Amino acid sequence: MRAWPLLLVFLAGSALADMPTLTLEAVLAATEATHPDLDLARARQASASASEQLAASLNDFNLTLQATLGSGRNTYYGDRFHADSQARLDARKTLFDAGRKRAGLLAARDLHGASDLQWLDARAQRRLTLMARYFDVLLAEMEYAADTEFMASAYVAWDNAKDRLAVGQIAQWELAELEARYLDSRARRNEVLRRLRDARMQLGLALNRTGPVQEELVDPKLVENERPLPEQTALLDAMLAHNPRLLAQRQSLTAAQHRIEGVRADNRPSLEFAAEAGAWSREASTRNDLQAGFNFVWPIWQGGRVEAEMAREQANFQGLQAQTDKLQQELRLNLADTWEEIQYLRESERADRAAGVAYRDLALDRARAEYEMELKTNLGTSMAETQAARLRRRGVEYRLALALARLEALLGSPLDAQKMEAKK
Repeated sequence: MRAWPLLLVFLAGSALADMPTLTLEAVLAATEATHPDLDLARARQASASASEQLAASLNDFNLTLQATLGSGRNTYYGDRFHADSQARLDARKTLFDAGRKRAGLLAARDLHGASDLQWLDARAQRRLTLMARYFDVLLAEMEYAADTEFMASAYVAWDNAKDRLAVGQIAQWELAELEARYLDSRARRNEVLRRLRDARMQLGLALNRTGPVQEELVDPKLVENERPLPEQTALLDAMLAHNPRLLAQRQSLTAAQHRIEGVRADNRPSLEFAAEAGAWSREASTRNDLQAGFNFVWPIWQGGRVEAEMAREQANFQGLQAQTDKLQQELRLNLADTWEEIQYLRESERADRAAGVAYRDLALDRARAEYEMELKTNLGTSMAETQAARLRRRGVEYRLALALARLEALLGSPLDAQKMEAKK
C-alpha cells in the first residue's frame, strides 16, 4: 500500500500528458476578443460617436416637404365645399446660434474621448482578470497535487496501523485518530478539487467560453518579474498624467463645463435663413409661390426653464468634480499599495519562501534516507510538505506578476515606457 501515492502521481501525470496545453501568452492574446465587458465599452464608444455626430448636425440645412389633400367651404365660394390642397417645400438653415452648437459639439467630443479612454481601461482590467484567473487555476492544481500527497500519506499511515493494531502494538483510539486524519485530509483534497473546477470555470468564462477550460495550463516563466521598479514619485506623476480612468473623468468634467456654456447660450439670440416654395389649389393674394428671408429670434423670457437647466448642469459639474477628486485619492492609494506590495514581495516574501523550499528539500532528503534505512515511514508527508513549500514560493511570483500588471494598468503604459521617459 505504500506505493499508492506514487501510483496516484503516475496516473495524474499520464492524464495530463494527453491534454492539450494552454499558455499565458495565448490567454492574454484574447484580451481584445469578444467579451461582455469589452462589448459594453464598445457600445459606449458607439453611443458617444453617434452623440458627437448629432451635435455636429444640429445646424445643418433642413429641407422639408409638406403636402395636404383636402377641401373646405366658405362664403367666398358660395358656402360650398371647394378643393383646398397644397404642397410646400421649406428650407431652413441656422446661421448664428450664439455658441449653442459649439458648446454641444465640444461636450460631445469630450464624452467621445472619455469613452475611448474607458475602453482602454476596460481592456487593461480584462487583461488583469485573465492573468488572475490563469494563476488561480495553476495554484489550485498545485494545491490539489500537494493535498493528494497528504491524503495518500495519511491513508498509508492508517492502513499500516491496522496491522499494528492486530498484533497489539497500538490502541484502538490511536487507529481511530489516524482514520480521522485521513478523512480530514481527504475532505481538504476534495474541497481543493472543487475550487480547482471552479477556477477552470472562471477562466473559461473570462475567455468567453461556455464551459470550463479543459487544457493543461503551462506554468509561465515570468521573466518580466525582474524588471526594475522606478521610484514612487516618478510613477505618481506618470499616473496622474496618463491613467485612462482619470483622463476619462477629466474629459467628462470638461464636457460638463461645455454643457453649462450651452445652457447660457439659450438666452442669446439666433439667426436663421428660411426659404419656401409652394403650390395651392386655391388662389389667394396673401400667398407667395416663392419666398425667402431671415428669422431673428431672441428669447426674452422663458420662465424658469433655463435657470433650472443651469442649476442641474452646475450640480452635475460639482458631482463630477467630487468624483474626480475621489478617484485621484483612490489612484494615489492604489499606486502606493501596489508599489509597496512589489517591494515587499521582492525583498521579503521571496527570501522567506526560498528558505522554506530549501529547508523542505533538505528535510525530504533526510526523509528519503530514513525511509531507505526503514527508520521512519513519513516520506509521503515530506514530499507533500515540499510540494506545499514550492507552491507558496510560486504563489509569490504570481502575486508579483499581478502586482506589476496592476501597476502598468494604473500608469496607462508599460513600465519600460516609464524607464525611457525617465531617461529623457
